[in-house]
Amino acid sequence: MTTLANKPTTVKVSAVSVRFAEAMLYIRLSDGREIGAPLDHYKWLVDATSDQKSRWTIEPTGFAVYWEELDDGIEIVHLLDEHPLG
Repeated sequence: MTTLANKPTTVKVSAVSVRFAEAMLYIRLSDGREIGAPLDHYKWLVDATSDQKSRWTIEPTGFAVYWEELDDGIEIVHLLDEHPLG
C-alpha cells in the first residue's frame, strides 16, 4: 500500500535580491531566508568585475538569478539542494 502521508510538502520560493560580501554570494528568498554560497563555487563570478557582478536580474517567477553579460546564472533549486533545511 502506498501513502502520501509522509510525502514532504513542497514550498515554492523565489529569488528576491542578491548581494556580495567579501568572498560570498547571498541570495534573499521570498520566504525571508538568505542563502549564502562561497564565490569560488562559481568560477565565472570569481573572475567577474564588481560592475559585472552588480548587473544581475531575477528571472521570471524568481526561479533563478541571471547575469546576462556573463551569460550564466544560478537556479534557486540548486542552492536549496546544497543547503537543505535542517
